[in-house]
Amino acid sequence: MKIGLVTDGVGHQSFDDMLSWCQKTGVQEIELACGTWSDAPHLDLDRWLEDKTFREENVKKIKDHGLSISALNCSGNPLFPFKKGEEDREVVKKTFQLSHELELDTVVMMSGLPGGGPRDEYPNWSITSWPPVTHEIVAYQWEVAIEYWQKAVEQAKEQGVKKIALEPHGFQLVHNVENFRKLRAHTDQTIGFNLDPSHLFWMGADPLLVASELKEAIYHVHVKDVRLEKESAAKNTLLDTKHVLEVADRSWNFAIPGYGHTEEFWRNFVIQLKLAGYDGVLSIEHEDYTMETELGIKKTVNLLKDIVV
Repeated sequence: MKIGLVTDGVGHQSFDDMLSWCQKTGVQEIELACGTWSDAPHLDLDRWLEDKTFREENVKKIKDHGLSISALNCSGNPLFPFKKGEEDREVVKKTFQLSHELELDTVVMMSGLPGGGPRDEYPNWSITSWPPVTHEIVAYQWEVAIEYWQKAVEQAKEQGVKKIALEPHGFQLVHNVENFRKLRAHTDQTIGFNLDPSHLFWMGADPLLVASELKEAIYHVHVKDVRLEKESAAKNTLLDTKHVLEVADRSWNFAIPGYGHTEEFWRNFVIQLKLAGYDGVLSIEHEDYTMETELGIKKTVNLLKDIVV
């Protein structure tokens, strides 16, 4: 396995500074965001697509720093109703095209979430089976999702993208093993999993069991932890809509590995990934708002150096 970084974590750095910093820090592969929920600090999607010379110059810079691109990331909501969904779907399509130009085979995404009906303007995440209308909502959403993803898989294949790694995340239709398998059954093995333990933790899942269950379907891994704030969670549950910067009041917070769950967990996580046959990148996604960004990433790199053998 190799140590990677979602470069949004150092989005304040220029492209050149980011490459130098990654090289000095011990990062081996970089994951570049292309838009939608990211402001894509290190990749102008249209320019990288349209300007071959510019694209090749940047690829050379990456290689000259001893780095490689693990994947492109276009996480957003391609199932968002109306215009916003159209915009996200366009970014997805262009990301597939750029992957082809860069000879990459993996794109990291999220499944998206439709509205609760054809006239809804916003997505609707149903997480209970009552009242009965929730069944109607979910049935409609799966119709929308299956239609889109069958087309998206074909678009990906046309561009040589072999692996779409979907991240299990709240407010997404695919947020667990069961509905991941449902989407895969309606598409094919182009659809895989981006195993990010952080979201699984706060949704109550066991990332070690998920890794064991999915095995060859794990196409990418994000390294990010969650610290469960026991007192707040005991009063308010782990369903928390407060802003992520309100760290003192939340029921859970993003953390760097070892600051949410023990180093022992992360050792076992890497072992379970190996047992599942995964030998790809461990891509650090830094979102710990209690720690200075560059320090947090360095600590995570050092931990991974110690446990990845």
